[in-house]
Amino acid sequence: MSEGLVGGEGFAIDASVIKADANRARGVPGTEVIDWHKGDGPTRAVREYLAALEENNPTSDGAGNPPDPPAAPKNVSLTDPAARWTAAPGGPAFYAYSTNYLIDLQAGIIVDVEATPAHRTQEVDSTKTMIDRVKERFDLKPTRLVGDTAYGTGPMLGWMVEDKRIAPHVPVWDRTERKDGTLSSSEFFWDEQANQYRCPEGHALLSDRRRFTKPRDRITKDGTIVYRANQHDCSGCAMKQRCCPNMTHRKITRSVHERSRDVAREIAKTPQYTQSRRDRKKVEMLFAHLKRILKLDRLRLRGLSGARDEFLLAATAQNLRRMGKWLMASQQAARPTTA
Repeated sequence: MSEGLVGGEGFAIDASVIKADANRARGVPGTEVIDWHKGDGPTRAVREYLAALEENNPTSDGAGNPPDPPAAPKNVSLTDPAARWTAAPGGPAFYAYSTNYLIDLQAGIIVDVEATPAHRTQEVDSTKTMIDRVKERFDLKPTRLVGDTAYGTGPMLGWMVEDKRIAPHVPVWDRTERKDGTLSSSEFFWDEQANQYRCPEGHALLSDRRRFTKPRDRITKDGTIVYRANQHDCSGCAMKQRCCPNMTHRKITRSVHERSRDVAREIAKTPQYTQSRRDRKKVEMLFAHLKRILKLDRLRLRGLSGARDEFLLAATAQNLRRMGKWLMASQQAARPTTA
């Protein structure tokens, strides 16, 4: 930062999968009950895993009710249970962790690293941890954050736009566009003041068609609100076969973070977004260097703390290398030429 390599204006986020030090043949199905205390006792990696389970899964939800059980992984390693069973497209499955990089786009300096099991949800959630940590440690907060589609979910975009006031230079994770030739939700007009959609024929889609003494938000567990057309309007509509041929009336599901999704869509139309897509290659190049030059394609240590140590040391080495090249070039450029 003192040498000007970190600008603090734009950050990029991405994750890369690294194989764990765990034999893929030494695992059991995640639904199987395992006695971790048999033999000579649990190893450090197992002790860390059990402690994390107890911390993240309390015996009650705070109201005296048992919490929902966590989703069981497909396979669990007996030597490194925190590693996640995963597979690359077209390849065999293996146990792995993910190294998550948050880089400054000015010179490609890594400003934070987070180790997670190789699971998409945990990779995306690590973004919040790193952004908050960089703000606390270095008083840096980017004005834009660049990422791939994995970071373009509604809750993530809502966190960027509504909570952090960060411009999301991220493709929107969007499954609303239909591929069967029928009308997509983008062809319906959204009326913010009336809290309703209007179809191409002018009919209203509402979340509520009658008033309640106590208003209801109608938000589902997935963080969406369902807007429905009147069945009578749809049955006599000339566009029914193009709109909802297999349903009695049309429904549209709207995310509670749709405003943030719209912000990301508008940013995607700008020249700055096009440049951000090019800049994102800087973090991909760091992962290629990590695996091909530093040879960190498999971990030597076990457990999440072991993965964290290796990822942090590797990122430190990459930063030192980048700083050396950058500062050497700056010194040579500033050196006066001799006749």
